[in-house]
Amino acid sequence: MAEAGATLKIRVFLEMIKFTHTIFALPFALTGALLAAGGIPTFRQILWIVMAMVGARTAAMAMNRLIDAEIDARNPRTAGRAIPAGQIGKGVTLLFIIAATALMLFSAAMLNPLCLKLSPIAFLFLLLYSYCKRFTSLAHLVLGICLAAAPIGAWIAIRGTIDPPALILGCAVLFWVAGFDILYALQDLEFDRADGLHSIPVLLGVTGSLWAARLFHLVMIGLMVSLIAVMHLGGFFLAGVILAAVLLLYEHWLLRKGDLAMLDAAFFNMNGYVSIAVLLFTTAEVLSR
Repeated sequence: MAEAGATLKIRVFLEMIKFTHTIFALPFALTGALLAAGGIPTFRQILWIVMAMVGARTAAMAMNRLIDAEIDARNPRTAGRAIPAGQIGKGVTLLFIIAATALMLFSAAMLNPLCLKLSPIAFLFLLLYSYCKRFTSLAHLVLGICLAAAPIGAWIAIRGTIDPPALILGCAVLFWVAGFDILYALQDLEFDRADGLHSIPVLLGVTGSLWAARLFHLVMIGLMVSLIAVMHLGGFFLAGVILAAVLLLYEHWLLRKGDLAMLDAAFFNMNGYVSIAVLLFTTAEVLSR
C-alpha cells in the first residue's frame, strides 16, 4: 500500500513538472555535445549530460511550482495543479527538489570540474526565474538563459572549456525559448494584469507580444545561421536550420490573429519538432564527416 502511494506521488509529481516537456531543451543539449565532439560522444558523456539535464529541469520546474503555489491557486487556469489542488504537499515537493538538485550536481561532477564549478550559477538562475514575474517583464529572457545552459553545459562537458560556438548556440536557445514563452504567457494576460504580475504580454499587449516573439525567433534563426559560418558546418545542418525556420513560421501563422485556440499545437508540437529537427540534422552532419 505504501509502495502504491509512493508510486502515485511520483506520477503526480512528474505530471506537475510536465516531465515530457524535457524534449524542448534536451535535444539542444545533445546538439551541443555533438558539435563539441565533432562526432558521437562516448556513452558515459551522453549518460551524465542527460542526467544533469533531467536533474536541472526537474529541480527548476518543481521550484517554480512550489514558489508559485499561491499564485497558481488564484489563477483559474492553474488552480488544478497538484500543489493548489492538494494532490501533493509542499514538503514532498521540496524533497523532490533536493533529490533533483543532488542529481544535477553529481552528474556535473561526473563530467568534469568546470561543469561542477558552474552548476551553482545555473541553479541560481533557475531559482531567480521563479520570482521574476513579481518584479520584471523580462522573465521570458531569464527562462531563456536557464535553457541556454543546456547546450553550453553539454559543450563544456565534452571539451572542458567555454568556446564561442557554445555561446552562439546558447544564445540561439535563449531567444527561441523567450519567444515561445511569450506566446505561452498570452493565455494568462488578463490574470497577470489583475494580479499585478509582470510579463511581456502585460507590457505590450497581444499584438506587441506576437511581434516580440517573431523578432526573438528571427534572431534565433540568425544565430543558428551564424553558427554554420563559425563552425564551417555543411548542408545537413543548414537543412535542419531551414526546417526549424519553417516550423517556427508555421507556429506564428497559427497564432497570427492572437487566437489562442491553436496554442497547444503552436507551443507544444511545433517547438518539440524544432528541437528534434535540429538534433537529427546535427547528427547527420557530424556522421557525414
